[in-house]
Amino acid sequence: MAAHMTPEEFRRAGYAVVDWIAGYWATLDQRPVTGQDPPGTVTAGLPAGPPARGEPVEAVLADLDTLVAPRLTHWQHPGFFGYFPANTSGPSVLGDLVSSGLGVQGMLWSSGPACTELETVMLDWLAEALDLPARFRSAGPGGGVIQDSASSATLVATLVALHRASGGRWREAGVDRRYRVYTSTEGHSSIEKAVRIAGLGVDGVRLIEVDPVTQAMSPTALRAAIDADRAAGVVPVMVVATVGTTSTTAVDPLPQIGPICAEQGVFLHVDAAYAGAAAVCPELRFGHAGLAYADSYCFDPHKWLLTGFDCDAFWVADANELVEALTVLPEFLRNAATESGAVIDYRDWQVPLGRRFRALKLWFVLRWYGVEGLREHVRRGVALAARFADRVRADDRFELVAPHPYSLVCFRLRGPDGPNEALLAAVNATGRVYLTHTRVAGRHTLRLAVGAPQTTEAHVDEAWKLISQAVAAPG
Repeated sequence: MAAHMTPEEFRRAGYAVVDWIAGYWATLDQRPVTGQDPPGTVTAGLPAGPPARGEPVEAVLADLDTLVAPRLTHWQHPGFFGYFPANTSGPSVLGDLVSSGLGVQGMLWSSGPACTELETVMLDWLAEALDLPARFRSAGPGGGVIQDSASSATLVATLVALHRASGGRWREAGVDRRYRVYTSTEGHSSIEKAVRIAGLGVDGVRLIEVDPVTQAMSPTALRAAIDADRAAGVVPVMVVATVGTTSTTAVDPLPQIGPICAEQGVFLHVDAAYAGAAAVCPELRFGHAGLAYADSYCFDPHKWLLTGFDCDAFWVADANELVEALTVLPEFLRNAATESGAVIDYRDWQVPLGRRFRALKLWFVLRWYGVEGLREHVRRGVALAARFADRVRADDRFELVAPHPYSLVCFRLRGPDGPNEALLAAVNATGRVYLTHTRVAGRHTLRLAVGAPQTTEAHVDEAWKLISQAVAAPG
């Protein structure tokens, strides 16, 4: 029989693992942001099969050093400016460690009362920190839940909206008519995926044109699309408005979109996966104007709020509607607390049955930093992005492609795409920074997103220096 790790062995191994992580964080700036080896290198370095006998933790840590860490893309690196931030922090890691150690399965209130109640309170705390509408708080008809990602939040919102649009018939009859979901051409790809999973097909999404300057959804075009679909016998299901689009962090105009949804009786989901975190700062809440019209809302603390992946905060204005759409209660899950109606069973608020104790890492983060600490982190990211944008603006070779209200800067060399593609490759090849790209109005555009806790002015300045040098280099 295998020898289980004793509490004392776990203590010693745990110290070693924590020391390894702390050492990794301390040396991040000395590492290339991305691995340089070809595909298959890690596979080739691993044994063909599992070990016949157990090995000590020290052997695993040694392989982490030599085999794994050198071949990672280091998302916590101060020179990582790609995609959007996906940053963790010491308190978050400790909260995750406690969650793993407890091993709670929080599908029901009765399977983990503290797991459920702490999550409910954490979502209320976040709602207060972001100054979300009162209808999203657990004291009223709504409430919040932690999903694994904004993609899952969008899927759940789609299912609830479909349930509403069908008058509840969807649960019994399935998709029995043509339904449609609306989002802008800049909306996230997860919206199309959610619609496809829900059985509506690719034709179930209608992309709405955006303003060519702001890249935000056109309310006029949205209204026209909904009217045209109704006239054609298509049932409008949901509008997904975005606060902080992936390409440029554009903000869809909720004060105009919300009334259209209210008049048309269409479910409004607001996806603020990245930019929602900015609302901890009162001066950055402009994207939430009109949020009172929303039926659901989500953002990712695991992007810009120092809480490790996975942690998406998702709120609904009507929790009963959500539960009605998703609940399935087999006999083996029946219990007195559920039957009383006095508790929340979060299994009814998501697609899977099982769920981890994610609220612990959020609790650790909120208690360590406090709201003021989180504001300082967000404001620093915005200031660093503005510093970089100033460099771009001052150089006639470059242009800013879109506004930068948060901590993402979209820019490019003036002229054709080719030099921009070469510039991105050259800068990333240095190993000192990592940027990604998008297309804005059809043009290849570079993106620099600030968010890592260790990023300073020096790292932003180094990024600009490497970019300038790459442009100046012959060939």
